[in-house]
Amino acid sequence: MDIRSMIESVVKDVVQSMKVEKENEKVGKVLFVFCDSSAHERFTDQFIKLKNNKIGYDLLFLDGETSSWLGMQRVESSGSDRIIAADEYSPAAIELPKGYDGIIIPEIDLDNAARVVTGLKGTIKAEIMFSGILLEKFLIVGEDTPGIKRADRLCLKVTSLPGPYRKQFEFYVKAMKELGIEFSAQKDLADVIIDKFRGKLEESPTALIEESAGGLENGLTFKKKLLTPEWIQAQKEFPNQTLYLPKGVIISPLAKDLIKEKKLAIKFTGKG
Repeated sequence: MDIRSMIESVVKDVVQSMKVEKENEKVGKVLFVFCDSSAHERFTDQFIKLKNNKIGYDLLFLDGETSSWLGMQRVESSGSDRIIAADEYSPAAIELPKGYDGIIIPEIDLDNAARVVTGLKGTIKAEIMFSGILLEKFLIVGEDTPGIKRADRLCLKVTSLPGPYRKQFEFYVKAMKELGIEFSAQKDLADVIIDKFRGKLEESPTALIEESAGGLENGLTFKKKLLTPEWIQAQKEFPNQTLYLPKGVIISPLAKDLIKEKKLAIKFTGKG
């Protein structure tokens, strides 16, 4: 193999790896917190919908005592689309929301609702929600929940709260909404999450991707196939902070970081 063929082969491999990276790039990521390791089964179709919309998700199962007092229990996760387990050497529950755009609680009970409203901690759900609120992450809770833990329902053989407790639970739900926590039917959680990311992209000052029907006025046009940080650095200025790219152009990871740093708007010209 001559040097030209070797270089061509290496470039093709690099370009292909960039394409794969772009295809697998996530719009954002959320954490689902379930009462136990079987509670997620009814959400399979919703997970598929999230994956198809390039939204990543991890699952945290609170089986047994880990759903109650924290003590020495901590939580960890590894891999992609992860299942999070209890482990004494991993980050504390209060740290978990740092790695996510939003927290999803399909079911919340009277105890945890009271803790969230009054700012108390002491359970994993309360820790995570407290941290999520302070970090200004979006929190979505299933509205069609009886207010009793799954384990308690199985143990006591009851499916709903008595009148006085139900009234108190409804009060806490109202107070949680005032804290900025959103409520949605469990069957609609995926749609609410998708809409949440759409709104985030539209509002972002660095929302980079737009379709441009025609005019390239008031912007700088890139005409090659691979956008590199070196090319961006070499430009003296970007009129109106806008860069026009042809469809199909490959943007290197470092170039993406530089685009965000310079707060450039990217518009695709429709030319491949």
